[in-house]
Amino acid sequence: MTKKIVLSIALLSTLAMAEDAKKDTPLVTHTELGYIKTDGNTKTQTFSLDAKAKKGWGSNIFALMFDGQYSKDQDVETKNKFVTELTYNYEFTDRLAFDYLAGYKNDKFSGFAYQAYTGPGAKYKAIVTKKHNLTLDANILYSMDSYEDVYVDGAGDVIEYPNPTTGGTLKTAAYDDDYAAYRVKGVYTWQMLENLKFDQELSFRGSFEDGDKYFAFSKTGFISKISDIFSAGVSYKVDYVHIPAEGKETTDTTLTLNLIADY
Repeated sequence: MTKKIVLSIALLSTLAMAEDAKKDTPLVTHTELGYIKTDGNTKTQTFSLDAKAKKGWGSNIFALMFDGQYSKDQDVETKNKFVTELTYNYEFTDRLAFDYLAGYKNDKFSGFAYQAYTGPGAKYKAIVTKKHNLTLDANILYSMDSYEDVYVDGAGDVIEYPNPTTGGTLKTAAYDDDYAAYRVKGVYTWQMLENLKFDQELSFRGSFEDGDKYFAFSKTGFISKISDIFSAGVSYKVDYVHIPAEGKETTDTTLTLNLIADY
């Protein structure tokens, strides 16, 4: 699976470099950073990073996304999760583009060693106005979900990360599940006021082979402009797995307050 994603990225790089260099467009970045640390009676650390970068060469557009959260309580990990995606677009018109997606997700508390997916699709800018923008995209994917070993204690309860094997018995050995899949995604922005913006992202990824195997993600955010570069924001993320790994919950939520930089 890793080799296929590397080959996909190499192919996208070749396509982009073939475009006329004179049509080069500036690099655009968006970074949301959150951090909390406590000492004394409680010793906790919480860190979140949501970053995007986009670069264009004429009709060829590359976009890279990284979204991660990490936290510790008394020096014990309580969250360790990230997802990264690379997309390539070839714009046929101002609104319609060919889209290629390569994604990788790692969440140590989900029961998955990793999830990876890659495949072609299309992107369409359905609404483009001064205040409202809506972009839709859909992809046909090759996906792989890698499940971790499942250990249980003497009572038969699943022993969770970060110490899954101490005093436990192996119940289910690690295995991989690869399948044909799809993803649909919508991104909506509303410039409510001159210095206040509402963002909503919603995606749905599912298997063609098993209708009950699907994943949904939602991010709702409000961003208030502080200066030309910096903003303050609040976001609420919902990560849903319809058939979670053994012993895991279906829904994972994250609420963050962020310092945002656009450059």
